[in-house]
Amino acid sequence: MSRKLFGTDGVRGQANSGHMTAEMALKLGAAAGRYFRTDSSRGHRVVIGKDTRLSGYMFENALTAGLTSTGMNVLLLGPVPTPAVGYLTRSMRADLGIMISASHNPAKDNGIKFFGPDGFKLSDAAEAEIEAMLDQEIRLAQPENIGRAKRIDDGLGRYVEYAKTTFPKGGRQGLKVVVDCANGAAYRAAPAVLWELGCEVIPVGVSPDGRNINENCGSTHTQTCAEAVVAHGADLGISLDGDADRVMIIDETGHVADGDQIMALFAARWAQSGQLRGGALVATVMSNLGLERFLSGQGLRLERTKVGDRYVVERMRAGGFNLGGEQSGHIVMTDYATTGDGLMAGLQFLAAMAETEMRASELVHQFETVPQMLKNVRYRAGQEPLGASNVEKVIAAAELKLAGHGRLLIRKSGTEPLIRVMAECEDETVLHDAVESIVAAVEAETA
Repeated sequence: MSRKLFGTDGVRGQANSGHMTAEMALKLGAAAGRYFRTDSSRGHRVVIGKDTRLSGYMFENALTAGLTSTGMNVLLLGPVPTPAVGYLTRSMRADLGIMISASHNPAKDNGIKFFGPDGFKLSDAAEAEIEAMLDQEIRLAQPENIGRAKRIDDGLGRYVEYAKTTFPKGGRQGLKVVVDCANGAAYRAAPAVLWELGCEVIPVGVSPDGRNINENCGSTHTQTCAEAVVAHGADLGISLDGDADRVMIIDETGHVADGDQIMALFAARWAQSGQLRGGALVATVMSNLGLERFLSGQGLRLERTKVGDRYVVERMRAGGFNLGGEQSGHIVMTDYATTGDGLMAGLQFLAAMAETEMRASELVHQFETVPQMLKNVRYRAGQEPLGASNVEKVIAAAELKLAGHGRLLIRKSGTEPLIRVMAECEDETVLHDAVESIVAAVEAETA
């Protein structure tokens, strides 16, 4: 069963246009409610969280209407990080969890992510079944069985207290930390956790207005956090994205470490302490070849998946691994969370600083990266530039140039209408020529 509405991370698009409308959310809520509702006598519960986008109100109400129409009781969490929804779905014995967010995308976009009762994101198959129900007449609840909806006040507090438990007791106190919350979902949770753990906190990106999420801040614009770290003489910067499921770490000099370097640090430390399971780290095809070489030198393996933290998690669960993630900053630690958690990854980095008594700059550079180049080309609906004969010829020629010296990865984004062209090669001239030739060919087809 194929999926057209769902991408690599739920349903996403520009709010109030295309498929991202209140009408679609209403239908999607009803379909998900019917899919998860059983005939057991116990109550049927859904938790819904959101980030700080203005359109979140619209989608929250539409989803609630659809869910309650099928007899689901809805608990509204308000703005909370995506990993908090995964955690609360499981801890509150909900049948379903929903996060309304477009993650790192601009404020005009929004999205809907689903979590099963185990707190993990739904499989492709489950999403396909829900999507298929949108074209069917959905059986509604009898009038006496219509669900209720209410806002709950303690959801965020539960997550804050749980996040604190993942930090080792007796850690070094008083570190000065800049935390950039991207004017997003963690604007209350992240500063609270860090302060309560004894840090001196400089909060950035904690004034959401519905329109400024990810705007010149957060993990996709690390310059803001890096400048604050240097200006305040901070020991560390933790830069989150709009829904706080990814992170970039900034050392005291303002240098930025991506997900690959963070995962390398955690993998090496966990392997040494016996915490790492399966002798491997799970990452995507986007992770740098340097990471793979580093792990090999540690006697560890790199298990690669297709792009998307959900696929990383699926491989982790299937293979019994407990550490994985993406270069973009999703760090998945299934000992602590069911999905990427930027705040908890930041806490683990703080723990490494505390336990080693080393500065951030001594920890963020674990390996030398192989030169990597990534370019995006936007395309319009209905276009299939990768299927054009000229593009295929240019790609084949680039693969020949890179053979034995690097690798090439070309794919459609699962969250935006973009063709992503990525290559790695020790010879930067060959690398540049390969990527630029493909980009030019794709642009010619999309003009």
